[in-house]
Amino acid sequence: MNGAESLVRTLVAGGVDVCFTNPGTSEMHFVAALDRVEGMRCVLGLFEGVVTGAADGYFRMKGTPASTLLHLGPGLANGLANLHNAKKAHSGIVNIVGQHATYHIGYNAPLTSDIEGLARPMSKWVRTSPNAKSVAADGAAAIAAAKSAPPQIATLILPADTAWNEADGIAQVTPPKQQPGFSAEAVEKAAKVLHSGGTQNLLLITGNALTERGLALAQQIAGKTGCKVMGQTYHPRMARGQGRFSIDRIPYVIEQALPLLKDFKNIILVEANDPIAFFAYPNKPSQLRPEGCEVQRMTAWGENSVAALEALADALSAKASDVKPQQLTELNKPTGPLNHASIAQAIACAIPENAIIVDESITTGRGFFPPTAAAAPHDWLQNMGGSIGFSTPVATGAAVACPDRKVICMVGDGSAMYTIQSLWTQAREGLNVVTIVFANRIYQILRGEFDGVGAGSPGSRAMDMLKIDNPTLDFVGLAKSMGVAGRAVTSADEFNVALAEAIAEPGPRLIEVRM
Repeated sequence: MNGAESLVRTLVAGGVDVCFTNPGTSEMHFVAALDRVEGMRCVLGLFEGVVTGAADGYFRMKGTPASTLLHLGPGLANGLANLHNAKKAHSGIVNIVGQHATYHIGYNAPLTSDIEGLARPMSKWVRTSPNAKSVAADGAAAIAAAKSAPPQIATLILPADTAWNEADGIAQVTPPKQQPGFSAEAVEKAAKVLHSGGTQNLLLITGNALTERGLALAQQIAGKTGCKVMGQTYHPRMARGQGRFSIDRIPYVIEQALPLLKDFKNIILVEANDPIAFFAYPNKPSQLRPEGCEVQRMTAWGENSVAALEALADALSAKASDVKPQQLTELNKPTGPLNHASIAQAIACAIPENAIIVDESITTGRGFFPPTAAAAPHDWLQNMGGSIGFSTPVATGAAVACPDRKVICMVGDGSAMYTIQSLWTQAREGLNVVTIVFANRIYQILRGEFDGVGAGSPGSRAMDMLKIDNPTLDFVGLAKSMGVAGRAVTSADEFNVALAEAIAEPGPRLIEVRM
């Protein structure tokens, strides 16, 4: 048994049985080991950003880490943007990065780089295996780190000679510590705040509080106390749809966020962060809460927020009978031209029960939340790190994790081009993903940011940096070339039909919404 085989066996024994991969020369012994070890599903991605993003999506839906296999420093570097997003989403991932043989590194071959230095900003745990006999134990330690509470990104660097030299066997993974509970004192303080103040109090939630149970408890607390419940702008995963408490998110746009927050005297954080602007803008605040507003943390990320909300509801004597009825948008299939409102209605009507929505619609999708609150029950995944090219890989990983659920990926045309190779992986694996590309032929988010930062009116050269219409991208053609059936729509009626057909059919489909 060589080091690579000992690592694969350790991964499988430790419950890491999916590997999203884009290997190279240094990883060939790991690839060979896959034929000798049963139990590892390998999913090939044609770009490392697809690989790392898929591992993020897998964890968000499965709750256990997948592994990645990346080629040396440049391969890891290609995947760093989506590892950044995964880190912000607190996803557990085990990265395996091949390295030159230990005796070859000193020759400074073209692909030699500081892999540990590249890995550390996005990985909580980083280690290079010094020899073949250490590989299994190092792999077990990486798994334990990825499964910890809160989960972490772990990167194990595997020099080629440690992969091909003889190893002892597999290593046992140390069981992760129990999920941290919560601070009873913090809950008691939150209860005192919520006992008075009513609508001047904000319960700001994310993480595990956005499960169906967590939202139900928050709804009871709001009904009892009159406090407002909101979410951060973006979330790793949120339970939504009929029968679930629908909450507003803090808007991305500062001019919209400030009025919503201006009257709050107290903000209680449940895994959430103190609300801040995404970017700095001239003459606009970075901190969105009003001056004098007190902030108190009830739970940190990885703590048991559902149990904390149960304790808070108990302290407040909040019950299901305290819940106030929700007013949801009436759903009707739209007709006529495509616009933000008709697109939102069409998607809300089409979402099937238990679907997974991966949202990178950015500008087009800012109005999607009100109507989709009345859709069939579903989960909603968003980009926590802001690095674009997130959605199609995350949708791929989510579909691998939940093959019995329909995944709907919503993405702008500019973002889609970062990781369009995801379609090929979806076709190869037969994944149930419907990709909706909103083709407005411009980086619309940047056009808005140009105004937001006070850069003036864009001239012709500036607009050339924002528009992507020359030449025009053909997403139906791109999808077809990668084995995914697609169609373009130019009206709400066509969109309704395309959605119904794509959701009804197994395997991947693409809809290009030409706006």
